[in-house]
Order: sequence, then structure tokens, then C-alpha cells
Amino acid sequence: MYKTKPSKRTPQVLAKAGKAMACWSGNRNPVYFNRELSWFAFNRRVLEQAQNEESPLLERVKFLAIVSANLDEFYEIRVAGLFQQQRATESELSIDGLTPLQQLAQIRTEASKLVKEQYACWHRLLLPALAKEGIVFKTAVQLDAGEKKWVEDHFHKKVQPVITPLAIDQAHPFPLVPNKTLNLLLSLDNPGRPAGQKHLAILPVPRSLPGIVLLDDGIKDGHQRFIFLSEIMKLHAGELFPDYHINRASSFRVTRNSDLYIDDEEAENLLKKIEEELRNLHRGAAVRLEIEPGLEEPILQAFCRKLAVPSDGIFKIDGPLNLMRLFSLYERTERPDLKFPPFASAEPLVFQGRRSLFNAIVERDVLLHHPYESFSPVVAFIEEAARDPEVLAIKQTLYRTSGDSPVVQALIDASHSGKQVTALVELKARFDEANNIKWARELEEAGVNVVYGFVGHKTHCKCSLVIRQEANGLRRLAHLGTGNYNPKTALVYTDLSLFTACPEITFEIAELFNSLTGFGRLPEFKHLLVAPFNLHARTQELIAAEAANAAAGKPARIIGKMNKLVDQVTIDNLYAASQAGVKIDLIVRSTDCLLPGVKGLSENITLRNIVGRFLEHARIYYFENGGQPLVFAGSADWMPRNFFRRVEVLYPIYDPELRRRVIEEILPAELRDNVDARVLDSDGCHRKPMRADGEKLLSAQGCFMKFAHRNGDVPTVAPTFLFPIGSEKN
Repeated sequence: MYKTKPSKRTPQVLAKAGKAMACWSGNRNPVYFNRELSWFAFNRRVLEQAQNEESPLLERVKFLAIVSANLDEFYEIRVAGLFQQQRATESELSIDGLTPLQQLAQIRTEASKLVKEQYACWHRLLLPALAKEGIVFKTAVQLDAGEKKWVEDHFHKKVQPVITPLAIDQAHPFPLVPNKTLNLLLSLDNPGRPAGQKHLAILPVPRSLPGIVLLDDGIKDGHQRFIFLSEIMKLHAGELFPDYHINRASSFRVTRNSDLYIDDEEAENLLKKIEEELRNLHRGAAVRLEIEPGLEEPILQAFCRKLAVPSDGIFKIDGPLNLMRLFSLYERTERPDLKFPPFASAEPLVFQGRRSLFNAIVERDVLLHHPYESFSPVVAFIEEAARDPEVLAIKQTLYRTSGDSPVVQALIDASHSGKQVTALVELKARFDEANNIKWARELEEAGVNVVYGFVGHKTHCKCSLVIRQEANGLRRLAHLGTGNYNPKTALVYTDLSLFTACPEITFEIAELFNSLTGFGRLPEFKHLLVAPFNLHARTQELIAAEAANAAAGKPARIIGKMNKLVDQVTIDNLYAASQAGVKIDLIVRSTDCLLPGVKGLSENITLRNIVGRFLEHARIYYFENGGQPLVFAGSADWMPRNFFRRVEVLYPIYDPELRRRVIEEILPAELRDNVDARVLDSDGCHRKPMRADGEKLLSAQGCFMKFAHRNGDVPTVAPTFLFPIGSEKN
């Protein structure tokens, strides 16, 4: 019987797993991988891309910046949550049985290692490699006389007018240091006062100015020379305190709790409540302090007390703080030879030469694989609906979208033309809250019915529904996706889009929209898997059915591609299916709590992740179903939040050719990737896949880029040179 709630493993199962898991010591449950440590394993995979000398140099720099961005968010959300749990009267144990305090200790160890590796990559690998390519970073002490003069002029003309020194004394209360801002902490002496009396001041590095400055505004002797803005400010900080002597100027940065804590049921006006919370985010509790070494210890300790930062959240960084600034180096440096070759998404053949996308969709379902195939038909679908006089209504979910969203503009245009337009805008899309509030207000002003979804649930599904008047009556057409309606991220996120006019599916999408916007009975879904209604239960049923098929000697196979795998019930049922003989292959981009390959428990499970040029984002689920495969795609990971606290949709792929494309092209390529993929072992380590003698290197993302432009068009049927499911090598 499949499980529907967490339960403890039997002593016999634990004993079987124990020998293989001897490296997991202490009070850990040996059948689960700690969620936070799993995240570090993923971010170390991103760091590998920065360390990889075979990748273009500026792409490696960008990956290093991504490591910093990931670590920031991890502390803002995950670590902040653990600190809150630690202070609570009651706190939950992690899936592997650790208390918040124990997890924080592990995080401190892993974060210290990661930061050390990150800065070793910058100092030992990237800086020398950049210098060889004529891209030189200078510190204040490395400037020659001419460069010092240029820096001095730059400081006086462009920097000094916008900076504000903040003294710390009885007349000046300790200032609020906003989240993730870069600052200088100055230790000063006043020669006119008794010796030994120290003074402190903070000098915020202006966020309105570029964090990386191009020296001389050009190239000298074939070299581009850069200096960090904070270095310029250190060099001239003394000018802001003319009667003082600066002993030390140390860059520092504070990371604060950035999660929104809003009780939807208590918030009378959700939009206004979120706006208030956003204004308070920069005041969140400090969870991390990054600071350059060298500050006198008593001064540092007093400073940390003022910030109220936990002792295990203090990191002394020997190098430039906030390596996210390196994103601008990538964007501003015109060196195509140091970047990935340009890739232009292919325009789908099925839509080429057609005046109407709707006609093509009515003829048959269409599946697109982004970014290899253009995202423009998704935008064009909504724009055509806005223009078409026969379209009566449009219903749209918006979770994240671009700042100049053509999707939102199309909805506004549709409303202005008299169509009935409904937009489900998720106000609590993390770090996009302000952007979504802006769009919600603009849509409301245009007459769009703006709805914020279920109380207590984020609307995370990706659905667009068009209702059109035709000669034979009303017809529904839909787009369903695995990614957001964001043309910009669609260039770098891998996702699937399904266009369909299938009456059964479009009817259920209409039922979903009606349940989200109004009152009434809980909807029933026979085709879609929808959270929080039937997604979790059906997932467990599908896993259990594979286990039953294996026990009966029928074909049994599960393939799951997702971003995260955390739900304990699902993991336990996958373990049970493995023990029943089901072959299970999982492709999990980041956080994972399942341990594959444990004898007697999960030896029939493999787990891998792919970190490459594009961000793996599509969710795809395959069940062998006794030889009649079921394929689903959609917005949901296998996590408790996706099953129970979000509105999610997984949609079936019914068209035989489209299903065959997923089964014979997309999934096998990812399972056979031996370039960008890493395989998770039972000891929690990621390793390169083993290659048989003579086996060629294969990058799934590289294959998909070639597929998209084969013969100048997008294939509607899978290529035959890849092995179909069931015959690919392991």
C-alpha cells in the first residue's frame, strides 16, 4: 500500500542501509540526505562551472557571480528560517533528524568551505586568466601615478558628491545597514584627543554607481583595467574625515532575513500588506556578516553586537565582497571570444507561414522546448487573443514576468478592446513581489479582473486560456507551461510549452480558473494533476502502480525530472518501488533528500543533476504504466510546498508524436549526458558519470541546440539516433 503521510522506516530497513551509510554519523537518519547540505552540493556544482577551464572565461566569471547570488538567497531564506526555528519554543527536526542548531552548525562548516573555494577560484584561477586576456583588476596599492590621478578625478567628480559618511557616536545613533548593501567600516583616531580612543564610521558604497569602474574609460597598451568602486573609496576615505587619521577601512556587507511572513487570512488587503512588508525587508534580522579581515577584534565584536548578527554568521573574506558585481563585467566586456557562441532559438516550423497560431493549435497539439525553440509563440498566442475580434475572454496566471512584459501589455490591450480578461497575479512570488504589485495595479487600471488566488496558497501554475466564438460554438484554446511567462528568462531557462485545444484538458483548465476566482465545490480533475487537490495523491498512486507492475512482472519504470525532491512521503514510496524492482531515474537540479544506490533500499534508483549553459527548469514525469507510458509536464516539484501550499498543474502529453519526442529525445539525452551531468552516490557525493570504452562525450544541452536547428527547422518527431526509454545505457 502506498503511503500518504511520513512514517519511520523499520529497524530492518535502517539496518540494511546502515552499512552503506557509515559515513553519516551522529543522530542522522541514514535514509535521507539533509536538505541544506544537499543545497551546498548543488551550489558547489555551480562553482565547478567557474573552475572549468574548458568553458569560456567570461562565462566562468558569471558562474562565480551566480554562486554568490545563490548563497545570498540561501542565507536570506533558509538560514533565516532556521534561526527563527532555533528561537521558537518548539521546532521541527529536519528530514534526517537534525535540530535547527545542528543544521546551523553544519551550514557554518559547509559555507566556510564553499566561500574559501569560491575566493580561491577568483584569486588563483580567474584573475590570472583574465589578466592573460588583457582584462586586469587593480587594487588601490597597484595603481601607477597616472592611474591614481585618473582615480582621484573620478572620485571627486562622480563619487564624492553622492556618498554620505555616517559617524557612530553618542550624537549619531547606530545607522540601519540595509540588506546586502556594500559598505566601508572605518576605524579612526582623532589626533586632538587622548591616544587609544577609537572612533567608528560607516561609508555606504552607492548602489546608484557601477560597482566595477573601467580605468581611463578605455584600453591602454591592449589592456582593459578595472578597479572596484570600494577600492576607490578606501583610497580617498580620509578626505571625508579631514581631522582624523584612518587606521583601517574594511568592506563589509550584512545579509538579513528577507522572507515575507504574511497571514493571508488576517490580511484584509493583501496587496497593501505585502507593500508594507516589502518596505520593512531591509530591517530584517541580520543573519550573516561578510567583512574583510584586519579589523581589531574588540572593535569587530562591538560592531557585531550593534548589528545583532549571530556569531556563526560572521565570515572574514579575503577578497572583494559581493562577487555578484562580476555580472556587470560580463555584460560590459565586448569579448565574444570569451563567451559562449551566440545561440538563436529556432522558430517552430508548425507556426511558420501561418497568419493564425490558433488554426495550427486546433489542428493538433504543439509542444515547444525552450530556449532551443523560441518563446515568441507563447507571447504571440496571447497577443493574437488580444487582437482577434472573435475572442471573448482571456484567463491568465502570472507568477514572474519581465519588467517590460509583452504578456501584460497584451492583457491590457485585450481589456481595452472590450474582452473579458482575468489575471491571477501571485503577489508573493519571492523577490518579485514589488514587480508583481506594479503589474497588478496597471492591470486593474485597465479594467482587468485581477485575482490573487487561494488564501494560503501561492498560484504557481503556468496557464493561459482563451475562449473564442466560432461557427460551431465556443472553443477553448490553452497554453500550459513549466516556466514563467517571462520572455527574458525564457532565453536561459529550459522549459516545455504545450499548446492544446483538447476539449477535456481545456475544460479542466476552465474549471481550475473558476475555482481560483470564485466560490463553489472543489473541482474534480481526471486529466490534469492539480495541487492542492489531487496532485499528491495521484503521484503516490502512480508510483504504487509501478511497484505493483514490477511485482507482477510487467514493465515498470519511473523517470522524474524536477528542480527539487524533498517530500518525505514521495521519497518513501520511491524507496518502496525500488525495493519492488522498479527502475527509477531521477534528474534533480538542486535540492534533494533522497539517497540513491543504498543496498536493500534504493539500489534501483539513480539520481543526477545537470548544470550547464542553461538553467534546467522543466518538470517532466514519466511512468511506464505497463507498456502504455504516461508523460506529464508542468510547474510542480516533488516538495510539500508544491503539493499542499501552492496551486500547481501537471498536464498530460497525449499526442503520440509529442509524447514520443519526450520519451525518445528529451529524457534519454539527459540520462546519457556525460559532460554537464553529475551522478549522486549513496555517500552524498556528486561524481562524473562513468563512460564505457569508446563512448563519446554527450552534452544534452548541446544536443538540443543542434536538434532545434537541424535542417533549419524544429523537429516534430524525435530523431532516431538517440536510444528510446528502456534501451539507453546507464
